Amino acid sequence: MQKTAPPRPRPAHLAEPMASLGGLLRDWLPRQRWFAGKDRPVADLALLSMTELFPGCLHLLVHTGHGSVPAPGGAPPAGDCYQLLLDVRERPAPHLGRALIGRVREGPLAGRTVYDALHDPRTAQLLLERLRHPGTTGPLRFERDPARPVPAGLAPRLLDAEQSNSSLVYGDAYILKLFRRIQPGVNPDLEVPGALARQGCDRVPAPVAWLRTTHPYEATLGVLQPFLHDATDGWTLALAALGRGEEFTAEAHALGRATADVHLALASAFPAAPAAPAAPAGENSRTAAAMSERLTAAARCVPALGPYVPGLRGAFEALAGCDSGPPDQRVHGDLHLGQVLRAGRDWFVIDFEGEPSRPLSERRSAHSPVRDIAGMLRSFDYAARQRRPWRPEWALRCREAYCAGYASRAGWDPREEHGLLRAYETDRAVYEVLYEARHRPDWLPVPMAAIERLAVRGD
Repeated sequence: MQKTAPPRPRPAHLAEPMASLGGLLRDWLPRQRWFAGKDRPVADLALLSMTELFPGCLHLLVHTGHGSVPAPGGAPPAGDCYQLLLDVRERPAPHLGRALIGRVREGPLAGRTVYDALHDPRTAQLLLERLRHPGTTGPLRFERDPARPVPAGLAPRLLDAEQSNSSLVYGDAYILKLFRRIQPGVNPDLEVPGALARQGCDRVPAPVAWLRTTHPYEATLGVLQPFLHDATDGWTLALAALGRGEEFTAEAHALGRATADVHLALASAFPAAPAAPAAPAGENSRTAAAMSERLTAAARCVPALGPYVPGLRGAFEALAGCDSGPPDQRVHGDLHLGQVLRAGRDWFVIDFEGEPSRPLSERRSAHSPVRDIAGMLRSFDYAARQRRPWRPEWALRCREAYCAGYASRAGWDPREEHGLLRAYETDRAVYEVLYEARHRPDWLPVPMAAIERLAVRGD
């Protein structure tokens, strides 16, 4: 039975927080790795929800917009919702210097100093305690699996790795991922690992506890899972092999088998609903049209794509005439070498959130498993291009081994679905170009090289 924290009166100085915080957050948010609107100024900032999680610690959901032009049909202006945990202090805290958001100059919080609370070990420890003892605070709901107790007193540390969310590791035993960009509904990173655990799939760490909100809508805010402290991610392993001049084919083959295991478990955990028969060409045409629309939108944002648009569109037009391939099902949605871990001889798959820039409804819907396969093949190419001179043959051998490993488990070979695979690789490369242009411009040549290959040579 859940315990509910007694309601506390809101302090008077929290009545109008955005009068104090708005200016600081407008400057701070675009500098964060997980903020999606780096190429646009924060024109609108609105408070959606605020909860005093602990004394001096505020939990906020804020809406950011990039203009006040109403959306069609009278909908609110387009924008994003972000989760923030703010440490508001009467006096500066030198040990939190890296987490400084700013000193408040006006409004009800004037004179106070504001920090990103996730850098504060005390806040991190209190978060774990709330997850260990389920209950509610305002609209926030702390829940856990009663069959998986979490020990107390685990020392926290905030991961510094580049990612679209924020993660806290506790005692090298658990990892708490706090989603930064929030959308209504159940996040796949809670839904999918839980369902796979019930299927007995041991390739994915199962959720232990989670945090959600009921206001301004139902949404997942964070997930606590076992932390594989002795594991190494696939990206690190691949770069190490390249650095030593070694092959990665045995690892790629085993990774292909692991991917197929996860796909088979996903198909069982999320059986497809019966649907009216549809012509394969019609289904592929809809997929091709959506890919083409994403290409058009990306080319508007990244002019360097312009000369390649006709050739890239050809890959999508060819898809419309292909056989349907394997049936659509739930997939990972953003599979690459950074989303897999190797511990001993076993591969594990993590981070089922999907591409954060895409709507949650799309990330939770069924897709061709070829989408995940294309993402991993693109990742081999990314790894190969981190060394000079570039070794395309290394990536090609990894590609062949991965597909062979997948085929040995799944019963079908991705290489035999050439038109389907080319279209999904092209769609992935277009996404990568847009991502790198916005977040890591120095990396843009990597996907652009694939764009040239896919558009000109068509392979």
